[in-house]
Amino acid sequence: MHVFKGVENSANKMNLVSARIGFRYSKSRGNNSFIALINFFSVLGLGLGVAALIVVLSVMNGLEDQLKQRILGVVPHIVIPHASLPQPISHPITDSLSAAQRETIVASMPFIERQALIQSSQGLSGVSVQGIDPKIMKMASTLNDHFVFNDLSGLQARQYHVVIGYALARKLNVQVGDTLRIILPSSSRFTPFGRVPAQRNVIVSGVFSLQSVEDSQTLFMHIEDLHRLARIKYQSDVLHSSDSTRWFINDPFSYGQISTALDQLGISHTSWREKQGPLFDAVKMEKNMMALMLLLVIAVAAFNIISALVMVVIEKTSDIAILRTQGLTAWQVMQIFMFNGLFNGIKGTGIGMLLGLALVFSLNPILIMLNVPIALSGDGTPVPILLKLEHVALIVGISLSLCVLATIPPALTALRLLPAQSLKYE
Repeated sequence: MHVFKGVENSANKMNLVSARIGFRYSKSRGNNSFIALINFFSVLGLGLGVAALIVVLSVMNGLEDQLKQRILGVVPHIVIPHASLPQPISHPITDSLSAAQRETIVASMPFIERQALIQSSQGLSGVSVQGIDPKIMKMASTLNDHFVFNDLSGLQARQYHVVIGYALARKLNVQVGDTLRIILPSSSRFTPFGRVPAQRNVIVSGVFSLQSVEDSQTLFMHIEDLHRLARIKYQSDVLHSSDSTRWFINDPFSYGQISTALDQLGISHTSWREKQGPLFDAVKMEKNMMALMLLLVIAVAAFNIISALVMVVIEKTSDIAILRTQGLTAWQVMQIFMFNGLFNGIKGTGIGMLLGLALVFSLNPILIMLNVPIALSGDGTPVPILLKLEHVALIVGISLSLCVLATIPPALTALRLLPAQSLKYE
């Protein structure tokens, strides 16, 4: 037992020696300033690549999060048409889900959506009319955070008030208090004068601005009013409402597990993917491609370490031979140069991480100070930024892994050196 402990302690000491020599080589400038220059630029390139990747991913994450709040905060996450249920329901559908799946559902409410035409004295436009419960909508969605005039509290049953987007209000040249006419072609009635669509005058009670396509395509009305306009019997109970049930999910991107569970239960449903999936797929693809391009920049900078280490190996040939004659094994010699490259990688990655974090937290002030046009959007909001620590940790891990891989070829070169030949002319 004592023999094994002695061998283990000896191995640890030799590894410590390799690390100390590698660290000294990484700091040493020697007599060759050219090697020091290459080493400096490899570390600098690695740092700039890491910083750029942190900043770009933070901006792309911010854009994705902003789109999720502005669009998926309004678009129904999951809608279950009651007409498509396999049998009349006597208990909430959520009772058929697991406890973990039920926890992801923030709220549910009776829901109805119809395509309609909306007309003012200035024009006509097609919209999607959503019948909502204002109290539940205010609690479970982000719509109430994006109002320009008033809020959802103006939607009262049997008052026939509506809430419209800012883009639609400008297109129709209306404001709060003005009257619009809603026409529902799908709820037509046959009369002696022909087919007459359901229609009614409504009053604009609020205007929201999501800065997305929903501003010009979506209109909100109290669910009881829309049921009456569509000539559908309305019951306030979510379970027995005659049209649909709308579920709000805490994270819309995690809709998949709920959707899979409903499919297994044979319950037909629709999700936000049908309407907005291509947009978020495009944003995700753009983020992944930007990350891949900047990872290649980091890879190039990391593998520049090879050039610097090869020159260090050539310069330290005699030192390697002396260390070998003093008892260092081939593996320990390899470790010297692997530690050398790793220390350079740690320096470059650390500099890049600190620089990237500093830029993330000061990006908007810098852009404003430099008067760069992308600093502010049309409504004066800054560039959206969302820093995710797991992404920073992943970038640091990939950067250090590439640096370790880059040390292997120079370390193998050092391993092939023969002490006798290296010291022949010394």
